[in-house]
Amino acid sequence: MSEHHGASVTITACPDGPLLVRGDVELLDDAGNPIPRTRRTVALCRCGVSAIKPFCDGTHKLAGFTAD
Repeated sequence: MSEHHGASVTITACPDGPLLVRGDVELLDDAGNPIPRTRRTVALCRCGVSAIKPFCDGTHKLAGFTAD
């Protein structure tokens, strides 16, 4: 993640759902390559069953995913 003075980044865990990442942050894959993003807010999969990982596709609802 790059440091941006004055830029606000937040990560919010949605109940039984994804992580919402808001702000200017660079996402990297497991090899360190940038993952393109088209929005300032993205939903990242927490359940592990999304077809578009690392992004959430709503499958957590069908899978019955729960988290505190």
